[in-house]
Amino acid sequence: MRWKKISDAVVRRLPLYLRVLDELAKHKETKLISSHDLGERAGVGPALVRKDLAWFGEFGKQGVGYEIEYLRSELRKILNLEDEMHVALIGVGSLGAALTRYNLRRYQEDESFNLNITALFDSDQERWGEEHEGLPIRPMEDLNAVVEEQHIQVGIITVPAAQAQTAANALVAAGVRGILNFAPVRISLPDHVHLASADMSLELQRLAYYLQDE
Repeated sequence: MRWKKISDAVVRRLPLYLRVLDELAKHKETKLISSHDLGERAGVGPALVRKDLAWFGEFGKQGVGYEIEYLRSELRKILNLEDEMHVALIGVGSLGAALTRYNLRRYQEDESFNLNITALFDSDQERWGEEHEGLPIRPMEDLNAVVEEQHIQVGIITVPAAQAQTAANALVAAGVRGILNFAPVRISLPDHVHLASADMSLELQRLAYYLQDE
């Protein structure tokens, strides 16, 4: 990776810029976008847009802006989104089932989206062999073989909190290097494995603070 020293804050904003560009790409008559317009649509200032993109090269022209298709293509390269990336999901309960459904529909309908859930796992043996969205639910014992066979690089954890670390350990042992954790608990991973967490309950509680009567 050429950009190892880039801060995570910068990397988190790149998909926001790409989302804006993907939407604009649907309207072929729009060819260029300014840093001001891109920042406004992404929810950041234009100076931050220019600073973020400058870490990776020169993509625009002063007074002209950015060519949408070119910048879109470059961001996809930077974010490693050019080729299909296979994903495994562990925990096919209500949340896991909903995420799988959403992911597969997005993958089928959006040609710019390359992250595809291709394998489902659950510890409940009564679910083994059952299909969800056309994918069989497998036992955790199959994880290593399936990760190797399907070249899975990302894992999603949607298990109860008490099982999250065990699921994470299994993914790491299988060779997965990126994990998205939806379990409401902190998990520990080796330095070479990248972690993102999404805790809906914490975010709802944070929002509740702002809804107090003044």
